Amino acid sequence: MQQDSHILAEKRGALGLLTLNRPQALNALTPGMVAAIAASLSEWAEDPQIRTVAIQGAGERAFCAGGDIRLVQQSVLAGDGVGAKFLADEYRLNACIGAYPKPFVALMHGFVMGGGAGVSVHGSVRLADPDMSFAMPETGIGFVPDIGSSHFLSRCPGRLGLYLGLTGVRIGAADAQAARLVDHIVARADFPALLERLADGQAPQAVAEAFSWKRAPDRVMPAVLAPHRRRIDTVFAASSVEAILERLDRDGSAFARDTAQTLRSRSPTSLKLVFRQLHMARGLTLRQCLAMEYRLAMRVIEGHDFREGVRAALVDKDRNPRWCPASLAAVPEQDIEAAFAPLPRELFRD
Repeated sequence: MQQDSHILAEKRGALGLLTLNRPQALNALTPGMVAAIAASLSEWAEDPQIRTVAIQGAGERAFCAGGDIRLVQQSVLAGDGVGAKFLADEYRLNACIGAYPKPFVALMHGFVMGGGAGVSVHGSVRLADPDMSFAMPETGIGFVPDIGSSHFLSRCPGRLGLYLGLTGVRIGAADAQAARLVDHIVARADFPALLERLADGQAPQAVAEAFSWKRAPDRVMPAVLAPHRRRIDTVFAASSVEAILERLDRDGSAFARDTAQTLRSRSPTSLKLVFRQLHMARGLTLRQCLAMEYRLAMRVIEGHDFREGVRAALVDKDRNPRWCPASLAAVPEQDIEAAFAPLPRELFRD
């Protein structure tokens, strides 16, 4: 079995338990971690003793804050192809989780972002600590939501998924549950006892129900987006990103002003790509969404905005990216169209 020091893989009775063990980096995924998770899942799928697989994150701050985006950027600069292979392997893992033949239980706490969503939201039972903070923040670094997120975002109620994908805002556990990204809210203090029951061979859905906070909603922070859901559905039903911004500007509410300001801070190219991506994803399977995302990713990581976004967010940390093109109007429509075309060499296919 492929091993990595940042993945703890253990068998506990009927349970195969994976622990992301890179807390100093918020459990961000590396190529070695992706390979080790995939190897364990492959082995446990054939192991008759394992009835359920679960994944959790070590440390107090995060389940997983994403993939190692710095590695991807450095690979592009070096021209070594490592980043492209990493993304392809990560997407294969996401597809594996989505089609896993045994129950796959994700126990999420703290930050769950980008690649962290890819190894959790595609699972069959998604549990979140009340203090979880979820986001797909890619438009803020000149990238696009990937790891199969176009599949789950396009299936959120109303236009909530498009709102989350375009803005990249963080939401809490209650909003994530309302968006159908989380099945149950469970206190992290209860994770060990829950895992013990899974190790005893109990059915995951029944175990999740037993620990769910749904009978004590007053213990969970309220869904912040709930009062704005009708506004989100109306505004984000517009026919383009430009039209969304026009509706936000006409609305005039504090929520609309904040949302418009957020959108105007994001990469215009990324916004255009994501708008088209999430509309296309509605009729696609998970694997088809991942194949589309791989094509987009391969084009985007070679572009100016990705390099600039990573520089501003992770290298210089000045939080002041200079996008090019700098406006939605200046983004060539033919460039958006071309980004979805098949690649000459595709490492991930549907």
